[in-house]
Amino acid sequence: MPGARAYCGGFNNMGLVDRGRLPKPLNSLFNMGRSYSLWVYQWGLACCAIEMGAAFGSPRYDVMRLGVIPLPASPRQADLVVISGTVTDKMAPSIKRLYEQMPEPKYVISMGSCANCGGPYWDSYSVTKGIDQIIPVDVYVPGCPPRPEALLEGIVLLQQRIKNEDMGARWRGEGTVSIDAAANASAEAERRGEPVVVTR
Repeated sequence: MPGARAYCGGFNNMGLVDRGRLPKPLNSLFNMGRSYSLWVYQWGLACCAIEMGAAFGSPRYDVMRLGVIPLPASPRQADLVVISGTVTDKMAPSIKRLYEQMPEPKYVISMGSCANCGGPYWDSYSVTKGIDQIIPVDVYVPGCPPRPEALLEGIVLLQQRIKNEDMGARWRGEGTVSIDAAANASAEAERRGEPVVVTR
């Protein structure tokens, strides 16, 4: 019937995620689901890409048991990008463009010394001194090259971070704020008599 509207007990329940008004149990449930369904976009630039391939393609490490799907067709399907290898100034605009094509919320793992800070090539005129100068990084995996187990540990650390983040803050563009920190900030603002944005 045209013009019909859903009635939900006097208030509109639609768009709770967009407005950042998620109850804490629902927020925790969504975060758990997101942390165990990460689609990874692999950006291998140099020798660390071999270790990344060993972690994602080898049956020995089996990342799919962690809920990580390693082969999306495009960045528009990915939640996580793993940057591994030496990032040059010539490659930096392409990395930024592909990062911007990823849907929100999106996460970045910087794998290896070259991606983290330039590695042994840090004094070269053409090497970017860390991928964090171009895009925000969530987890750094050190090593030259890091073993596949180190990348798996980085993924587990990222999953723990996703489980504890406040989805409303992420959607509002406030970055990664933990659920408990958001609740404490709201209580502190209420104690001072300031207006409080309801997030639960």
